[in-house]
Amino acid sequence: MTPPVPLWAALGAALLAAACSSPMPAPTAARSTASTPATVLAAPAAASAAAPEPARSAPVRAPGPVAVEPGPAASAPYGAAVAARFPDPPLRYDTPAFAAGHTGYTGEVELQALLHALPPGGGGTRIQLLNLGSSQAGVPIEALLFTRLPESDPASLRAAGRPTVLLVGQQHGDEPAGAEALLVIAQQLARGALAPLLERINVIVLPRANPDGARQLRRASASGIDINRDHLLLRTPEAQAQARLARDYRPAVVVDAHEYTVVGRYLEKFGAIQRHDALLQYATTANLPEFVLKAAEEWFRQPLLAALKQEGLSTEWYYTTSTDPADKKLSMGGVQPDTGRNVGGLRNAVSLLIETRGVGIGRLHLARRVHTHVVAISTVLRATADRAADLVKLRAYVDNEVSALACTGEVVVEAAATPSEKTLSFIDPATGADRLLTVAWDSALQLNPVKSRPRPCGYWLDAAETDAVTRLRQLGVIVQRIEATGVVRGETWRETGRETGQRQDVRGAIAEGEGIVKVQVEAVPALLDVVPGSWYVPLDQPLAHLAVAALEPDTQNSYFANRLLTRLEASARVLARPEFRLSVLP
Repeated sequence: MTPPVPLWAALGAALLAAACSSPMPAPTAARSTASTPATVLAAPAAASAAAPEPARSAPVRAPGPVAVEPGPAASAPYGAAVAARFPDPPLRYDTPAFAAGHTGYTGEVELQALLHALPPGGGGTRIQLLNLGSSQAGVPIEALLFTRLPESDPASLRAAGRPTVLLVGQQHGDEPAGAEALLVIAQQLARGALAPLLERINVIVLPRANPDGARQLRRASASGIDINRDHLLLRTPEAQAQARLARDYRPAVVVDAHEYTVVGRYLEKFGAIQRHDALLQYATTANLPEFVLKAAEEWFRQPLLAALKQEGLSTEWYYTTSTDPADKKLSMGGVQPDTGRNVGGLRNAVSLLIETRGVGIGRLHLARRVHTHVVAISTVLRATADRAADLVKLRAYVDNEVSALACTGEVVVEAAATPSEKTLSFIDPATGADRLLTVAWDSALQLNPVKSRPRPCGYWLDAAETDAVTRLRQLGVIVQRIEATGVVRGETWRETGRETGQRQDVRGAIAEGEGIVKVQVEAVPALLDVVPGSWYVPLDQPLAHLAVAALEPDTQNSYFANRLLTRLEASARVLARPEFRLSVLP
């Protein structure tokens, strides 16, 4: 059997081949990434009197007294034998949740005070507060940008040749450990052990992406929509805030910090308790660039496994199970192009999911859960810094590669996970001992195409479809306005069947309001008459596969299925490069 080719050697060969027909420079030799992070200290180092003031987009408020919002006390859904498997780490983290007498998690007032009054960065670090809008209940959604570049606007950062990392916490409001960990990470980036990495990378920290859900300790947003299933449709201001960050700063690496159910469905279905400190996965959806997947595995997941093991923390691939008590199948994270993880991958970023064992156990083992996230996220930041130049080259290569695919070959419209079996380690609830279970397992590491079509050159949209155009542009997809009458070869849609239903993920029905239109279609060859004011979405652009996910109508995530396109006749596939006059929207 031929051994697998390391990523940088494979990418080097591809770059060399591309260089024969394009001006892209040849790659440099691979660098070693063998660096395992030491334990991250809890509190930032003392501020230097000579340190410069950070650059901010809003005035800094003094911390002052903060209101402590109530939260759940620690609960014990299992006995001492199980609890003994998860001792606290040998250090204390400095966030409000760990203050003496605090019975909940860091409240919104406390979090805002920390973000606005973080001590000035040392070593030339600029800390900018990013106001991303407000939640559905009017709570500010804020992030921090850390950089050592002299200019911190998005265009300057993109032009400087340093990769940006986007860290997102608490998309689900009942998963608090990610937000707590990102406050620690922010402290460490300002003046702690992670600060030197800013010589090679930029970092954006969005600690609480769902403030309304966090306030009520509920998974979904105030409107009942699961934010982490809204990254293609962008119906919530919370998902739009993340899309704005991704569109403007174009992160090369994205980390989504979550927590997973410990007891609940697992005890009910299997008579066992979840045992792993961290479940890990990267993007797994159709049309992902091969080299991005290899980078996620070789440059990031492997160092994560090593670093967590060194800290005595156990790991496994991420998986979940449906809410149906009779369904005992376990599934890796979903393959739909709707989650932050998968949409990040379709943006050609290394997109990583980190889940700690926290849902349903209150504050139990909170210090260990936060520590697990801190170790994992610190490892990702160090791996990004180690591979900074390589990641910049990889992103440029993949952006060009995706753009060059327009009008050629096939594109996968819908894909499914691969059914198999897997033996997993759980914990016996009575004895605390390991219990091995062999389960039905849907693997997302190998996808089975369910539906494919010839890849178009682009899509035509009727002039009235401004809602769809707005969502695409919020994602960062290039949309062009047609300025003159023309004719182009294409395909229109013929409806062959229709029903209504709900979007589904591996857990079951997705939390949201209105259902979807499930339509079956045939593509019909046609000459398309286009008129001024209508729209063209080209596929010769880096985010082409986001456009495919949105505009092929017969999938559960399409803009037609979710009523962002008003009529099936309002869109068409364009099969030849248009010769009519176009203008790019600013």
